[in-house]
Amino acid sequence: MINILAIDDEQFNLDLIEATFMDDDDLEIFYATGASAGIEILSVHKIDVILLDISMPGIDGLKALELIRHEYKTLPIIMVTANPEKKYQALELGASDFISKPYDIDELRLRTINYANLKLYGDAVESQKESLEAEVKIRTKELESTLLMAQEAEKEIATRLGRVAEYRDIETGGHIRRMSHYSALLAKLSGLEDKEVELILHAAPLHDVGKVGISDEILLKPGRFEPEEFEVMKTHASLGAKMLEGAEQFPTIEAGRIIALEHHEKYDGSGYPNGKKAQDIHLYARIIAIADVFDALNSRRVYKQAMSLKDVLSIMKEGRGTHFDPRLLDLFLENLDEFLVIQDQFPE
Repeated sequence: MINILAIDDEQFNLDLIEATFMDDDDLEIFYATGASAGIEILSVHKIDVILLDISMPGIDGLKALELIRHEYKTLPIIMVTANPEKKYQALELGASDFISKPYDIDELRLRTINYANLKLYGDAVESQKESLEAEVKIRTKELESTLLMAQEAEKEIATRLGRVAEYRDIETGGHIRRMSHYSALLAKLSGLEDKEVELILHAAPLHDVGKVGISDEILLKPGRFEPEEFEVMKTHASLGAKMLEGAEQFPTIEAGRIIALEHHEKYDGSGYPNGKKAQDIHLYARIIAIADVFDALNSRRVYKQAMSLKDVLSIMKEGRGTHFDPRLLDLFLENLDEFLVIQDQFPE
């Protein structure tokens, strides 16, 4: 159904418009003898095209055009007048077209219906666009939910893989939780963005996953390792990286691979497995090295008792610039109280 609004102060012209469309069953015409009445009809009914006379008392057609166009940006408005001098002014104000009086009945009918059909087509396109946008929003939300679930699953897998290594050594039950949170805190203090801080938190548990490849005879040995035993023990870094390689599309697993491989590298190049030095060691691994050693020295192992905090800090300070990145170690020491809070939160 096409809805036409005819605004003209002369009833004869409105009757002529009615006669023009009398044979169109799928069309309804609304009439107004002044601009105010026409604007009132617009506020109540959905109109597809307006036939607007220019010369009217009170609010004339040009002013009415301006008012209507302000509220209805795309509504077709055909100006009807016997005064062609105002044609360009009407077009500048936003008129869609111009028909001169006296009317050519066929031209009036065809132009009006054509503009109405264009309006209906535009409305249909806009409706389809809104429908598609709504569908896109729904699908996007579903994809975001699926992605979130995948990310949470990835984090959970990383945590459980870390526990595989943890359960090989029953005396370090809280180690993974403490050093993961130490690492996240140090990452934040170092200036990393929240996204990377969270990545480190969930990747840190993978640092010793390679220990699953070390025999219990060596891994759980009380006392110090023999040189050849220590060489075997050192292979857990490469083993862990090997276990996690090929998963670059999973950020947590890939970060865990880097950490597993490099967390025993030392700042002066004396670490293992590749003797990397200073900035060549990945930042994640330099962060984990501090967190891991701090917790290891503070914790009881099958081969040692926990050290006092004083002795732990003394050893770590001795490692500044040799074992540890000096900037990161300074950040750690300057904010020690925050790390001790974490220590209390995750006891053995």
